Amino acid sequence: MPDPASTAPGEDLVAVGADLEPGTLLAAYRAGLFPMPVDPNRRRSKIAWFSPDPRAIVPLDGLHISRSLRKSMRGFEFRFDTRFTEVVRACGAPSRPGWWINDQIVNAYEELYDLGWAHSVEVYSGDELVGGLYGIGINKFFAGESMFHTATDSSKAALVGLVEWLKTTGATLLDVQWQTDHLASLGVVEIDRADYLSRLREAIKP
Repeated sequence: MPDPASTAPGEDLVAVGADLEPGTLLAAYRAGLFPMPVDPNRRRSKIAWFSPDPRAIVPLDGLHISRSLRKSMRGFEFRFDTRFTEVVRACGAPSRPGWWINDQIVNAYEELYDLGWAHSVEVYSGDELVGGLYGIGINKFFAGESMFHTATDSSKAALVGLVEWLKTTGATLLDVQWQTDHLASLGVVEIDRADYLSRLREAIKP
């Protein structure tokens, strides 16, 4: 697995190649990398491996929950790991801008879910799944991969639910890859790659 520390500062793409077997994926996350298909329209695309610089993380004690979000959350119910594949496929709806979660990715993360490494947070309004996210958990580290919503604030609520759950597990690092306006409104911050890799090494220790 390539070392992202040797990649030029500000360069996000680290390597292209390899596979999406569970061992490969877990080694990648432990090294500070995550995958995206080069061409998601192909059934078996080459895989690109990224380590963004800067990297976006969620301060577990610094999440911003607005008054309107707290009000929205009162109408939601949260569940974990009950409809994992549906969450991943909703995150990967081809109609979404920047679509990249193809069947190749879905199948790989389903396997990690079956092995206990991948997890989903699900947000319900009544019996309807209206939002959620999925990612990978390794010891005190969680890598958030993608989120979706079909109801106002439901993806933000999923992140709040994830943070509350991670706090109960003693987690120390929540990675969300790249900063967006949506995430910035919740208090997500950016740190440089070297800082991220240092925090990651501590978080994945047994």
